[in-house]
Amino acid sequence: MDAVNLLGFDLEGLAAYCEQLGEKRFRATQLFRWIHQKGASDFAQMTDLAKSLRDKLASRAHIQALPVISEHRSADGTVKWLFDVGAGNAVEAVYIPESDRGTLCVSSQAGCAVGCRFCSTGHQGFSRNLETWEIIAQLWYAEHQLRRDLGRDERIISNVVMMGMGEPLQNYNALVPALRMMLDDHGYGLSRRRVTVSTSGVVPMIDRLREDCPVALAVSLHAPTDPLRDQLVPLNKKYPIAELLEACNRYLDKAPRDFITFEYCMLDGVNDTPEQAQTLVKLLCGTHGVSCKINLIPFNPFPASGLLRSSNERVKAFAEVLLNAGLVTTVRKTRGDDIDAACGQLAGEVQDRTQAHIRMVRAPVVVKGASSP
Repeated sequence: MDAVNLLGFDLEGLAAYCEQLGEKRFRATQLFRWIHQKGASDFAQMTDLAKSLRDKLASRAHIQALPVISEHRSADGTVKWLFDVGAGNAVEAVYIPESDRGTLCVSSQAGCAVGCRFCSTGHQGFSRNLETWEIIAQLWYAEHQLRRDLGRDERIISNVVMMGMGEPLQNYNALVPALRMMLDDHGYGLSRRRVTVSTSGVVPMIDRLREDCPVALAVSLHAPTDPLRDQLVPLNKKYPIAELLEACNRYLDKAPRDFITFEYCMLDGVNDTPEQAQTLVKLLCGTHGVSCKINLIPFNPFPASGLLRSSNERVKAFAEVLLNAGLVTTVRKTRGDDIDAACGQLAGEVQDRTQAHIRMVRAPVVVKGASSP
């Protein structure tokens, strides 16, 4: 029988596993703390567990991290790891240090099937969903490696954003147990406000997340009208903007924050005019209005995208329209672009099963009238 990787169990799952071994459920809490709070991978280190349990675990289970293919460090302190997930696939995770927080960007899939025009991951295609242990292993490795590097015992990573490779809500069954481990006080103890799931707009799964594990929500919007968003975010053809905004309003009933973050990648000559900013204002303040924050993201170019970054002047003008309308608006500071770790640049290595390299070769984005959502 293959050994079980204990990184794949949330606390409830670990308790059930301990019961299968004939152990009391409280042993799971002790074990969970050793794994996630202390970063232990050797059962012999877990000195408050009975030796008989340690022996059982040593023969039937293991705590296995993802192999690290490479580590790159940016001049600004950003760290990017490339993790081997087998069969020729690799995923990336990125740590972003700031004065008041340490944020880890985590991947949920080997590749992505959504195919957003401005995203390097989408151009790589899709291979498979990650398992729960592969998602949490990125946090487990980064947290405890950083502690060793910095010689610190206290928590390094204060925020987790599911904004790495993949569409998290298309890997829902593996995502939710990983989120629960992040939130668990016996695990990483993160606040729901400090764990963010980013989605391109999988409406049914937004509703499920609202019920199962409401954390902070970020939505990749990127366009103020359906015709333009259909081209930039193909999922929009299935879940158009009005339907998406209705789901966002429902989510706010149980969300840990009183706003949704809308991400908007600034693409030169595509979605960055003052007129489009006005259309966005009407959209977000109109019939389907949502309590929100807008995060404008300067596009990070990559080969084959066929797109350009909006100038600083155009980004500033776009932001001013939103701010003057009373919408909270920020411009994301680009971090880690010297190691291809900035937003939209994560690509990893993907054995594509979707022929994305063929599908993504398209004519330039056609910008039609921007006056109506």
